Amino acid sequence: MNDVLQNPVWGALTSGDRGLSFGTATVKFFDESVSPFAGFAEGYDKGFDELHDLLPPGRNILYAVPNTLEPPKGWQLLHGIPGRQFVYEGGAAAAAPFDLVPLAEEHTAQMVELAALTRPGPFGPGTPNFGHYYGIFDGGQLVAMTGQRLHVYGYTEISAVCTHPEHLGKGHAAALVQHAINLIRQQGQTPFLHVRADNQRAIALYERLGFALRRPMNFYVLKRG
Repeated sequence: MNDVLQNPVWGALTSGDRGLSFGTATVKFFDESVSPFAGFAEGYDKGFDELHDLLPPGRNILYAVPNTLEPPKGWQLLHGIPGRQFVYEGGAAAAAPFDLVPLAEEHTAQMVELAALTRPGPFGPGTPNFGHYYGIFDGGQLVAMTGQRLHVYGYTEISAVCTHPEHLGKGHAAALVQHAINLIRQQGQTPFLHVRADNQRAIALYERLGFALRRPMNFYVLKRG
């Protein structure tokens, strides 16, 4: 059976997130304000050439692959980020012990600000279009949030798990991830997520909540020449 999480970006662009995708039948990408992710089918050797033809000079993309990547012709490698992919294998998660607020358009500026401070991964003003973002507020300030990102056939990615540095250690991230797990399971999907390989604090949390390592997943930021 084909493992759709081997190439999750392409899977999302051609299934659950196809409404947010641009491109052709063979290469696809998101609007830059939503996500820098771009992808194509595994083994398709013309993917980067096609993307080069479609995208303007200077456009950055984020490409995810389990193995290492050599910079393709016409592209400059800006960053390579070793990561890990985890899939949820636990049962029902406990209810969140906080007041979790559904985040809407009026919260976008605070969401972008929190993501810029904590750097959970690429996050722009259009990223909340992936849906189901929830946050925790303290005195009107957004201090923690998480949401969904890639929707890959029967899987949904938990993403943008971030907590303001002054509010760490209060259980905010655990509560938000637990809530996201329950919501995704109610939608008939299996939760999964990605994390930097060196983020041991986050990995310990995810393992405690019932996630198991599926594979390496490396992220490459490439600039179109």
